[in-house]
Amino acid sequence: TLPSEQNSEREMPAGAFLRSSLMALCLTLGAGSATAQDVGVVQSDVLVINPDRLFAETGLGQAMNDELQAQRDSLIAHNRKLEAELEAEEKALSELRSETNPDEFRDLADAFDTKVRSIRQDSERRARDLDRARAQAPVTFMRLVEPVLVDIMQDADAAVIMDSRTVLLRVEVVEITDVAISRIDEQIGSELPEGVSMGRGVPVSEGNNDAPDAD
Repeated sequence: TLPSEQNSEREMPAGAFLRSSLMALCLTLGAGSATAQDVGVVQSDVLVINPDRLFAETGLGQAMNDELQAQRDSLIAHNRKLEAELEAEEKALSELRSETNPDEFRDLADAFDTKVRSIRQDSERRARDLDRARAQAPVTFMRLVEPVLVDIMQDADAAVIMDSRTVLLRVEVVEITDVAISRIDEQIGSELPEGVSMGRGVPVSEGNNDAPDAD
């Protein structure tokens, strides 16, 4: 069985990657941060945000998820098509056995085995490429929305944004997830910026579905 559903149907661990991405961005401002403006953000030294909601509820995050889902579906369809073709080819080869010289049949069988191995390797590579793209998506997302989050920090005269899921006790902190979602949708929208790729190691059309021949 080709790795169509084994590797490509796993759920994206968005929470873990978003958490590490938010920490890696180190969205902190020093004492010289700008004065807060009256734009719907309460002044606070500490802001908290839910990265999972940010990725799931913004148009940008949804667009990235949709693109990855389309690649996943295309990979599964691609592999199922190949499986059907290989099964038909194997059946035709078996039917030739009784009427083919043993040495000639062995050559045909070896060529078929080589082709199957080549197709399997290609499918596994595509699945790995998709896994990498899915793992990278939340990191790419946080990098794209970082300027928006920095603007919110400046408007709130804040020093740090923390992951709300890792804060056990809260005193005088402001939750900004809703504000961030609204601003990301307004300023970035739901289209991937030019030059940002979600990975294209996965076939997206029948034109790309030719399996490599290993003759």
